[in-house]
Amino acid sequence: MKIEKDTAVTLRYKVADTNGKLLEESSEPMVYLHGGYGNTFPKIEEALEGKTAGHQVTLDLQPQDAFGLRDESLVQTIPKTQFPPGVKVGGQLEGRGEDGHAHVFTVMKIKGDKVMLDGNHPLAGKALRFAVTVMEVRAATEEEIAHKHVHGEHGHRH
Repeated sequence: MKIEKDTAVTLRYKVADTNGKLLEESSEPMVYLHGGYGNTFPKIEEALEGKTAGHQVTLDLQPQDAFGLRDESLVQTIPKTQFPPGVKVGGQLEGRGEDGHAHVFTVMKIKGDKVMLDGNHPLAGKALRFAVTVMEVRAATEEEIAHKHVHGEHGHRH
């Protein structure tokens, strides 16, 4: 079966920087609903359109085509008194950016009574190389199409 709108695509991937340094590798297959549902990057969908199981592709994506450009308004310094005891560098918490939208913030540094947070994705602002292998392609169910994501093993569970 070919990858087209409303197919469930199972793949494995590796993400590296443009020098080839491995940053992330899927330990479990990833499954997404193909066809513009926002379940993977548009450039990856574009490269996989019409392909079948076994297809392999390596794509170099610019920051705006991957995890976005860095947004310095998502870097904040907050008084340590506003955090629960035990806040540690590398910890994550959900908060609101200056734009009012919910973001996950990572504690980047604790200096004295100040905590420095970053709400950017850790790979934001980086050009990345994605190596993708298509493992399986199947027709999506009506429920998956209605919910705009894949259900079941390696997919979304309600």
